[in-house]
Amino acid sequence: MGTTTFSGPIKAGTVREGASANAGFVKMAQSAAWTQTAASAATTGMIIPANSQITSITLYITTAPGAANLSMGTSIAATELFTALAVGTAADVIKLGTSGTITDMDAWTDVGTSDVTLYVLSSANTTGRGIITVEYIQNNNLA
Repeated sequence: MGTTTFSGPIKAGTVREGASANAGFVKMAQSAAWTQTAASAATTGMIIPANSQITSITLYITTAPGAANLSMGTSIAATELFTALAVGTAADVIKLGTSGTITDMDAWTDVGTSDVTLYVLSSANTTGRGIITVEYIQNNNLA
C-alpha cells in the first residue's frame, strides 16, 4: 500500500464557515520504537509540527523492562511532557503518558512556534523495548 504526503493541517466537515460550521481538524499520529536505556535522553525520531496540540502519548511495552520510570519531553532534558511514568516489569502492557506526572500542560496544548523533536529518558538501563505513539492535532494553534 502506498502513502501520500501533503502539507496540512487537514480539516473535514460539510460546512467550513459561519454559525453552522462543522469542520474539525483531523487527528494525526506518529510512532517510533523505544529501547530502555539510562545513559541519556534519546530522540524518538518523531518531530511534531509547530503549533500542534498533543492529545495522547501511548507506550506499548513489548519486552519487559526493569522497574523504572520513563520521562518524555521536547528537549534533551526529556521532562517537558511528563515524568515518573512507572513502566513496571511486564511485557505486553500499554501505558499512557498521562499516567506520569504532567510537568507542563502548556507543552501539550501547543508545542510552540517551531517544530519539536520528542525525546524519551528512562531511569534504569535494562532490556525494555516497545513502541511509543503520539497523537496530535496539527497546527491547532492554541497558544
